[in-house]
Amino acid sequence: MTLAPSTDADWTAMALLGGTAFGEIGHPDSLAAWRTMVPDGGALVVRDGDDVVGQCFYLNLSLTVSGGAVLPTAGISFVAVAPTHRRRGILRMMYTELHRRIADAGLPIAALTASEGGIYGRFGYGPATGKQLITVDRRFAEFHASVSDPGGVRLVKPTEHRDVFAEIYDRWRLQTPGGLQRPSALWDDLLADRENTRDGCSELFAFVHPDGYVLYRVHGNDPMTIRIWELVAATTDAQVALWRALLGMDLMEKVNIWTHPDDVLPQLLTNPRLVRVTNSTDDLWLRIMDIPAALEARGYQEDLDVVLQVADGGRFALQIRDGRARCTPTDAPADVALDLDVLGSLYLGGYRAEGFATANRLRSNDSALIRRLGGAFAGEVPAVLGYGF
Repeated sequence: MTLAPSTDADWTAMALLGGTAFGEIGHPDSLAAWRTMVPDGGALVVRDGDDVVGQCFYLNLSLTVSGGAVLPTAGISFVAVAPTHRRRGILRMMYTELHRRIADAGLPIAALTASEGGIYGRFGYGPATGKQLITVDRRFAEFHASVSDPGGVRLVKPTEHRDVFAEIYDRWRLQTPGGLQRPSALWDDLLADRENTRDGCSELFAFVHPDGYVLYRVHGNDPMTIRIWELVAATTDAQVALWRALLGMDLMEKVNIWTHPDDVLPQLLTNPRLVRVTNSTDDLWLRIMDIPAALEARGYQEDLDVVLQVADGGRFALQIRDGRARCTPTDAPADVALDLDVLGSLYLGGYRAEGFATANRLRSNDSALIRRLGGAFAGEVPAVLGYGF
């Protein structure tokens, strides 16, 4: 078996392997849209003779981190190994080379969304954001009397408001850790609204507010359910106004949405039990490729002086003052020891140091220092992945 950068001639075989691995054949235009984000040399294949039996690529992404900085990030995707060639080291072969190329490109972070949760920790990735599927029985939903009715929501045709959506999305993602820049090709792909993307639902419908929008589909006939594809709100008023519109649709029985665990919807309603969590999972996974660059880029909530021993990463003195950090290699004794995947989980503030300490995955003899570390890394704004990739 041989590992090499992919060529244009490989993409037909890669589409077949991807379809086999993920159980769906994507539209050629959709694959072409994602390929515009793959840098030269960013896609790899493993061949057994003439057959492609392994593949992966990384995308050039721009990721918002805590404090508002935007970092160039390698978004790893389209990872597949043929079921005929499992347990032969193909995945590790690909990731070793992919990480080398990402490091050579000077990208401080690698990211992915994991189809399986037990694979990527051993490659240094930790879950950095989570999401949950909530179901609301809108027939009985009532807003608290103290919750405002901002208004301003309009019914629009999605394809006629792409630029409006894009402007609102950019405002949102620049203030949200986990937000990703969305190129024009991906907007075109989303709003193409192809039949194979609808998951048995209707075409896209949309509401828009000056500071937010929602794209949704209707599923079923009797009863009918709203499945929200994307809800983006750059202000609290926009979020409340959009939920008022969604929960005011009389012919619909339920509303489903994948959202972050800190979504405010239960607090808006007189009966928060109507907001039922029906599923939950991790979302964005991060691997810190350049620890000093990544830690110095983000903002922090508390001052701190600590020496971190990062397994497979090195030892660093981290000094935080007034929300900014200086991170330098050091030979000083370590105060805290942790694995690289744990650092990835802490990075956006979506996970706390205290939980990893309880699991003995973050170790220190000073429990007060662990609490200060958790407070420093805590996010002021909930971390949310901009879009799946």
